[in-house]
Amino acid sequence: MIDLRSDTVTKPTAAMREAMARAEVGDDVYEEDPTVNALQEYAAALLGKEAALFVPSGTMANLIAFLIQARPGDTVILAEESHPFHYEAANLSRVGGLMPWPVPDAFGKLTPDAVEKRIVQIDDPHFSHTAVVSIENTTNRGGGACYDVEEVRALGALAREHGIKLHCDGARLFNACAATGASAADYAQHCDTICFCLSKGLGAPAGSILAGTRSAMRAALQCRKMLGGGMRQIGILAAAGLHALQHHLPDLAEDHRRAREFRAALEANGGAFVMPSPTNILYLRHPSPFALVGALAQRGVFTLPHEADSIRAVFHRDIDDTMLGEALDHFKAAYAETMP
Repeated sequence: MIDLRSDTVTKPTAAMREAMARAEVGDDVYEEDPTVNALQEYAAALLGKEAALFVPSGTMANLIAFLIQARPGDTVILAEESHPFHYEAANLSRVGGLMPWPVPDAFGKLTPDAVEKRIVQIDDPHFSHTAVVSIENTTNRGGGACYDVEEVRALGALAREHGIKLHCDGARLFNACAATGASAADYAQHCDTICFCLSKGLGAPAGSILAGTRSAMRAALQCRKMLGGGMRQIGILAAAGLHALQHHLPDLAEDHRRAREFRAALEANGGAFVMPSPTNILYLRHPSPFALVGALAQRGVFTLPHEADSIRAVFHRDIDDTMLGEALDHFKAAYAETMP
């Protein structure tokens, strides 16, 4: 089986499983799990932030970031194609009482001009005031597009100018780092809060990190408990995340290389892609995406349909060069078979 549906399908490596088995644990609700504490300290240092919090998922990390930086009735500005707007079960409004204001975007990225036009701070009871601007780096529905540091710096400066907060949904933050050469701290310094997933390209089985000031993370801890995210002897999972951060970051560049080779080979064979693919996510155009997904599945290659005209393929650490070659052969055959 060659699973290209997402970089969430990775399995823990033998070394990661060993680290999990050896993990020293305690009750994390009492903040007594030494492995969780070590992960949080390591992640905070990596991001250049005062503190970090280990949470079960990226969805929870984003929601907590919004809850601690906005009040019910406030507005969160975010890209129209962003993950929190499309894929987080409307939790901004259902749980936070917040109004999302989606902005039309290019490949899931916001610009300062587009954001500034939508900032509302007028002293008038008719209006919802802007509290947070949220960016996604890299962008899921934007084909893995990434911000460069200067773009984030400009958005951070705009937010500070207006006295509002900038949050970065950095689910695939380290893919952006691999693509641009910037460090995670280079990006994080311009954001009030920032999160990243351990369970995507980094290969851990679960968990995300949210980081910010020490006081923000104390507030985040209470929100995590409120949302049911308080866990007990969770050092077993934290050990997987710590191992990933210490050993797996360099491998992301290989995922990007394989994605580029995959795209180039299919383009040479007549394939067309919906948008640029600078990291590990590709969207291949096809008039019958469900037919193509089905034909690939019969060959043992798993992908996802995307809207009415494309399918998604995501490269990750469980796809090696041999599987890349096999996937290309299957794609070429299935593509030709399903074209009208």
